[in-house]
This record gives sequence, structure tokens and C-alpha cells, in this order.
Amino acid sequence: MPVEISRMVEGDIDGAVDCIQKAFAEDPYFAWVFPENFSPVRNRVSLGIRCRWGLEHALFYVAKDPSSSTPALVLGVACWLSPTSLSAPQSWKSWLGDWSLWFNQLWMNSVYGSGGLNRRRYYIWFVSGMYQYCAGSNRISRKAAQSDAQHQLWTDDQGYYFCNIVTVLPEAQGMGIGKELFGVVMRQADAEGRKCYLESSRAEPNMAIYQKMGFELAKEMKCDDQGEAITLYCMMRDPRPN
Repeated sequence: MPVEISRMVEGDIDGAVDCIQKAFAEDPYFAWVFPENFSPVRNRVSLGIRCRWGLEHALFYVAKDPSSSTPALVLGVACWLSPTSLSAPQSWKSWLGDWSLWFNQLWMNSVYGSGGLNRRRYYIWFVSGMYQYCAGSNRISRKAAQSDAQHQLWTDDQGYYFCNIVTVLPEAQGMGIGKELFGVVMRQADAEGRKCYLESSRAEPNMAIYQKMGFELAKEMKCDDQGEAITLYCMMRDPRPN
């Protein structure tokens, strides 16, 4: 299959949301944070808002097969956050983007409600984790910066390419599409001498796949809500020489 990787554009968003919803239907973190009364409609709006933010402020890619009978079909999605120097001030563009995202999410919540989101668990994930991105951007908040895990792992002032989502339609898995969606950013990271970072809520088979691409387990984070817990696996990849 001749897969083509390209930056996401407005016309890709509906297909990208379809791909993410299908691929994450049985994800452990997804099931934990949406334990009941899940609203696909509200989730679709939420993902659409984030994708539109990502067109301008992040590195969002889609995979397609231009030679197929459905060349516009989104087979895979990659959502990466760009590296930001830990000591650099936030740019006006980034600041405005963060606030725009926050207001759009506030509007969504006022119209669609929580959509089954367990807010307590959502915040447990952020507090347990070492990174809390201001409204989704690749910038560490002051609250999360107090975490010991953050000081252990995020030490490079160059910042990190953060892999937020890489997913492939179930029927298109096993064809190397995910590898290509990782590679488009990892090659850039290698050229710049920067590290990559990701979190996975599924140990098998994900960790073995990521290890083949150069990621190594850096820390396990347990998110526990009164005995109902999931584990997030933090993985780091050092740049490789060209």
C-alpha cells in the first residue's frame, strides 16, 4: 500500500476524528476516563476543536492511500506537539492559541455537558502525570512542574517532541502506517538532535512496538481512583545520528 503522509488540513478533520474514535474505542485510558454515559457526539466536537487548534499550533498528520478507490479516506492520524524550550517565554501566538482552545472547550461543555467524562479521573491523570499542558499546548504548567517525575524526565531545555496520538484504522493496521506516522516527526527530531516522548496506557503490544522505534520505558505512572486504576507508561526516545 503506497501510503502518503501529509499535514492535516481542514478537509481531513472529519476523517481524522472517525479514525481516532474507532481506534480508541477499546483503549484502557479512554474506558477509564469515560466509564459510563459516553457521548460520541460530544467527543466528536471535542476532537474537532483540538484538531483545528492543531492545524495552527502543532504537528498533526494524516495518512492516506492516493492509489485506492477512496483516496480521501484517512487511514491514520498522528498528533504531535512541537518542542518548546523550558526556559523560553511563551509566544503571543501560542498564548492566544491556548486561550482560543480553552474558550472553545468551555463553549462545548456548556452546550454538550461532560459527555460521560469523569472529571475526577481526568484531573487525577494530569496530577499523577508529570506534564500538564496549558490547554493542550506543549508547555509545562507551574503546578505540574512541582512533580518529582517531571524533574526526573524532562530535563533538556531544548524541549521534546511529544507524541500525543498516533492511531490507525483497525482495518488498516499491520501495514506499516503507524511506523510512517512516527517516522515523519522522528526524522525531524533526529535532524535537530531532540528527544521524543510519549505515554501509552497499553503495555501489550504497544511498548514492544515503540521500543523497536527507539523508545525506552522511562517511568510508570499509576492513576488510581479509589481502587480503579490504570497505568500510563512514559517512554523516551533519544535522537539518532543521521
